[in-house]
Amino acid sequence: MPGFKEVQYYLAGLWLLIRMDPRGFGFLDMSERGANRSFWAIFWCLPPMGISWLWWRQAFLLTMPPHTDVGVLFYLRLGMVETANWFVPLIFAGLLLLAFKKGERFAPIIVSVNWLGVPLSYINGLLLALVFFVPGAVGVVSILLLAFMFAQVFAIARILRMIFFGNGLMVGALTLVLLVPPLLLSEYLQRFLGIYPV
Repeated sequence: MPGFKEVQYYLAGLWLLIRMDPRGFGFLDMSERGANRSFWAIFWCLPPMGISWLWWRQAFLLTMPPHTDVGVLFYLRLGMVETANWFVPLIFAGLLLLAFKKGERFAPIIVSVNWLGVPLSYINGLLLALVFFVPGAVGVVSILLLAFMFAQVFAIARILRMIFFGNGLMVGALTLVLLVPPLLLSEYLQRFLGIYPV
């Protein structure tokens, strides 16, 4: 598992790419091995995932009758949703790249998206923690979450522009493929698995 210093190094490379600085590629292992190792990012995201799961549990229980409780199965189902949200967009991106005969760009996308998920997860976890521990901050956090969503789109689009040398069609299509399916899939799976607050 990559250590903290190594993850910092990768994030520094992503920051350079977001700033449209090609030196960022030198900080990232864009090989097949680097793509495989980038899935360690999931383990780095576990702490903020835990915060989001606790927040979701609270939101779920608020819609249930009094004295309702959830067990391990609830968290296993949340884990299934998280897993789908992590892998399904990458699968769709791979299929899109195959269709356009640009499969050689798949590894850089995996590396970039996986490691970018680490700071994004922590920012999201921090915002949800504010809602969890400071209920009066819901309005402010809602605005911050909207700004965070725009920042996420901006960051992914900028990195993809560097990978595809400014090819607007591919950048736009992949940005949608990487961001829209998780939004739709999350709600569908949560409703299907019975963990959606109603």
